[in-house]
Amino acid sequence: MSTTSPADSLVELAARKQLPHHQYTDPATVRWIAANRPVLSDGPPPRLRATSQRLLSRSAIPSGWLAEEKCLNSLHGIRHAMRTAAVAALLAEAAGLSDDDTATLVLAAAVHDCRRLHDKDDRGHGARAAIWLTDNADTVWSHFGLVATPSRIMAAATAVRLHDLPYDAFSEDDHADHARAEAVCDLLKAADALDRYRLPKLRWWPDPAQVRSEAFSGLRTTAFELVVRSETAWLAGATSADAVLAGLEQLELTG
Repeated sequence: MSTTSPADSLVELAARKQLPHHQYTDPATVRWIAANRPVLSDGPPPRLRATSQRLLSRSAIPSGWLAEEKCLNSLHGIRHAMRTAAVAALLAEAAGLSDDDTATLVLAAAVHDCRRLHDKDDRGHGARAAIWLTDNADTVWSHFGLVATPSRIMAAATAVRLHDLPYDAFSEDDHADHARAEAVCDLLKAADALDRYRLPKLRWWPDPAQVRSEAFSGLRTTAFELVVRSETAWLAGATSADAVLAGLEQLELTG
């Protein structure tokens, strides 16, 4: 549970440019998020397939996979990873991805920030996570009840490596890697962006211009509601995993 006092909410700290390296949501920040609910006209999200629901039930990765224990419940911790995995599954189904590609995407989403050292601009964390994922592929795929193959490892690791690089910052090699796993890369970037409603500045919230997904705009309401519901549940005492799973059930995405 966060120990941030109302006087030092993340919103106020962000306004003063005093955010600490490890950031934990607080009641005042969640109230601020809810009060700034965007006016959206999204339709209902697609119903998650049973295969996606099974993957999401395993999307709370073991704490030992994190590079920094302080990130477990922080803004880039388990709740963010699980919500990103859930939104990634929705994007995959809207895009018509196969079960195999959807599984690769959800797995990549669950581990994309596992090598973060803090919640600020931790440059290179995507590349570190990609290396870790490749080195631990059998363990990770087994956790999700899947079998690691060279093509799946390549696609997931590429998406994880590129998730924190803007498209306009891609090198020639980045473009070549992206072309080999385009759908998984693009949808991980989009899912990660849709969970930005948790951040304590409006200008950091989701920007459709920064992603490549036709379904992105149609899932903004779902992503927003999942942030508010799961962050509220965590503040009420639920574990990060239980908070996100409860939010998914409340939105009738699982169950």
